[in-house]
Amino acid sequence: MAISFGGLATGLDTNSIIEQLMNAERAPLVRLEADKTWMNNRLSAFTELDARLKSFASSIGTLGDKDQLQQRRVTSDSTDYFTASVDDTASLDTNYQVDVIALAQVEKDYSDTGFASKTDETFGAGTITINVDGTDHTIAITSGVNNSLDGIMQAINDADIGVSASIVNDGDPTNPYRLTMSGDTVGQEFTISDDTVGLGTFTESQAATQAHIKVDGLDIYNSSNTIEEAIPGVTLNLVKADASVSTKVSVELDNSSIKGKINAFATGYNDVISFISSQSTIGDTDGGVLAGDSGINAMKRHLQDWLTTQFSNGGSFSSISQLGLETQKDGTIKVNDTTLSAAIDSDIDSVVSLLSGPNGDDGIAVTFQEYLESQTSSTDGMLAGRETNITSGLSRLDDRIEQMEMRLAKREETMRSQFNAMELLVSSMNAQSDYLTQALSGLENLWKRN
Repeated sequence: MAISFGGLATGLDTNSIIEQLMNAERAPLVRLEADKTWMNNRLSAFTELDARLKSFASSIGTLGDKDQLQQRRVTSDSTDYFTASVDDTASLDTNYQVDVIALAQVEKDYSDTGFASKTDETFGAGTITINVDGTDHTIAITSGVNNSLDGIMQAINDADIGVSASIVNDGDPTNPYRLTMSGDTVGQEFTISDDTVGLGTFTESQAATQAHIKVDGLDIYNSSNTIEEAIPGVTLNLVKADASVSTKVSVELDNSSIKGKINAFATGYNDVISFISSQSTIGDTDGGVLAGDSGINAMKRHLQDWLTTQFSNGGSFSSISQLGLETQKDGTIKVNDTTLSAAIDSDIDSVVSLLSGPNGDDGIAVTFQEYLESQTSSTDGMLAGRETNITSGLSRLDDRIEQMEMRLAKREETMRSQFNAMELLVSSMNAQSDYLTQALSGLENLWKRN
């Protein structure tokens, strides 16, 4: 490492002088670094725009789905007796009167005799016969194996005959444990016969019954409290029975579904347009990096033009702007709910045809989706092309910056060597001057003495 004298001989602040000279030399390098920052910001902006375009495409993924656009909703006067759900096969604008006569339930029996212990082997060996819907099932009870109340319960459950057993505690201070039996299937009937074991008799606490409803006066029976075909496209989940009460059920178009999809379109559209505008405005301290890009400008024009593009669908609506989409001064759109509601109420078929397409043709939703997919393609989309160019440009800038930094390092080294040489020369000259001064002073003193 070269020794720097730092102005010891000349009295000059050579380090400051060199620093200022090098700052001037670095001006082109500073411009290259600024170019690199701008290009990185530009790549980040394209990446962000690509993400917003993908989000927009995702948000309108079902905008062209006819079934999704024509979702039904079911309402009822009360939910005290049943709840209802609906699918897209239900007929629109239909009404029904539903009476819940009886709920579906399984048979339940309990032993008339209580027992002091669940685990004591106090029962005799023998068999228990359980008749399920006319078929006898014999269960063997063996001493030392399963002749406790727990053992009998387990033997019945292991038999898998369509009847389940359990043990309850009724709180009796002496004999609190009772064996209860429950059918596995609604409407299934059974009886218990204790041949030799000692369980005793059983009493039915709940009879097996099917669900029974009336729909517009028609009697309908079902083995479950979930009834799916009494009203086409509507599922009824029974809660409570009261034959004296009729509940009105109505099926109509779910306007909130199609409105939600139109509003999702507006939100996604505005997100893209607002971002493009913010990044294309020259002079904006946070934007401007996409200004002048022809592809970005073309994209913005395409999206805006399609709001008013005419699509022939044989209905009363031919452009998406007619569904209440109003363009604002900043290029974004606002949904006029009054206009949208009127369009849905007046001609829902035309609205659906416009969005999803008539007679198998593509509607405006597919047009938007296909364009967004092309712009976000990983092979030939907008970001893919811009990323390749910008990355290549960044690589060239890095090479130039590296070369310039090497040249500047050598320039600084040369400059310091030159200043050091100057300092050494001045130092030598100062030394000679001091010598001559001393010599002349000596001669002067000698002359004065003589």
